[in-house]
Amino acid sequence: MSRERHTDVLIVGAGLSGIDVAAHLLREDTGRSFALLERRRAIGGTWDLFRYPGIRSDSDMYTFGYGFRPWHGTSVLSDGAEIRRYLVDTADEYGITEKIHFGRKVVQASWSGATGQWTVTAVDEATGDTEIWTSTFLVGATGYYNYDHGYRPDFPGEHDFPGEIVHPQHWPADLDYRDRRVVVIGSGATAITLVPAMARDAAHVTMLQRSPTYIASLPRTDPMAGVLRRLRMSKAATYRLGRARNIALQQAFYKLSRAQPAVARQILLRAVRAQVGSRVDMKHFTPRYDPWDQRLCVVPNGDLFAALRSGRASIVTDRIERFTADGIRLASGEELPADIVVVATGLEVQMLGGARIVVDGRDVATHDATLYKGTLVSDVPNAMIVLGYTNASWTLKADLASAYFCRVLNLMRDRGYTRFVAHIAAADRTDESLMGAALSSGYIRRGDAVMPRQGRRAPWKALDDYPRDIRYLRNAPVEDGVLEFSGAD
Repeated sequence: MSRERHTDVLIVGAGLSGIDVAAHLLREDTGRSFALLERRRAIGGTWDLFRYPGIRSDSDMYTFGYGFRPWHGTSVLSDGAEIRRYLVDTADEYGITEKIHFGRKVVQASWSGATGQWTVTAVDEATGDTEIWTSTFLVGATGYYNYDHGYRPDFPGEHDFPGEIVHPQHWPADLDYRDRRVVVIGSGATAITLVPAMARDAAHVTMLQRSPTYIASLPRTDPMAGVLRRLRMSKAATYRLGRARNIALQQAFYKLSRAQPAVARQILLRAVRAQVGSRVDMKHFTPRYDPWDQRLCVVPNGDLFAALRSGRASIVTDRIERFTADGIRLASGEELPADIVVVATGLEVQMLGGARIVVDGRDVATHDATLYKGTLVSDVPNAMIVLGYTNASWTLKADLASAYFCRVLNLMRDRGYTRFVAHIAAADRTDESLMGAALSSGYIRRGDAVMPRQGRRAPWKALDDYPRDIRYLRNAPVEDGVLEFSGAD
């Protein structure tokens, strides 16, 4: 059984990015009808999927919250439940929730130049029914990873281990780790969140990493916000000051890391030394790469370091030889006893939820596409993909991309255009991932086969620079001689 529906803008995904786009369509008075197709049964995307202990943002909430709906909480890094509630409240406030169709898996999106519209095939996973949606514009707001499968390497001897092996992406709601020995494999944001959260109840938690990651501590609550409130400064003014400060600090430290990596390295390592004390070997916190070659990890109030100092958690840097009946044997010969092993080994990169993209009968591989201004898909009409920053809060870029998309739509309405497309010249193409050559995280390297490209120069080169992107996406003329419009009489 199939049903057919039409809307002006079809948004795939009702997480952080999808709600952002939908709110902007309303706020910018585009006059366009829209609908959202969300595979899960609830709003939130990442923040509905991940339910492991301690899950929280790894960006400050002044910049992780939407620019149009200030986050007024006192937490610098908020937990997953708070973020999920914020997204739900935003969707309710703007009347977006009623436009979300839950439980829909998008399997194919096809553009027809003859009809000037997209035809999207979705499956209602509860009933198995097929739905056909048509739209003038298509927005991919699914993020960049596979919701069904996390990255999960196979380890020798796993069948010998009698305990539970868990991936954080699919955390068992009934997992009882109280008074049990836990080994968390990994060194990224998920691992450093899990270790202190589980250490409160577990007998002991060991963080087993193959190589260290740069880690910085942030205060759990914003001290400046407290001072400003005592001075009776309004919430709006406190928010504006806090957001401006955090954006400036993010950008300044990123640029310092790229220009003077040795200086940035010393700043980070000295701060860690002050937190862990003399009992913990700094080899566990001294990466081989430069700061911001991979995303910087942050911990609230140094909770990871406190867990290590307390003795309830420990950290080991080594390679796994094999799993055993008692835990994990390392290449050094050391054995880590474990009742539960958490495999926090990362994501499996996937674009558009794995949907097939077809343009006038031709399959389009996302790896072969280049993003114009980091938003619009090269040689694909009336399509946008929302991908946030890797060197700052995701939402900063999602906000800009959403606002830019609305500028394009409003210009088309005013000029009578019906379609846009950005064609990239061969000389502007590169094989560099949109995520950039500098970011060497394992999931980014593994996902290179599907991640879109960036070009050699503007408007195809990703800036990863919020102040410059403001000028580029919010203020620069939409009609720039590269983005082509058609359909006017």
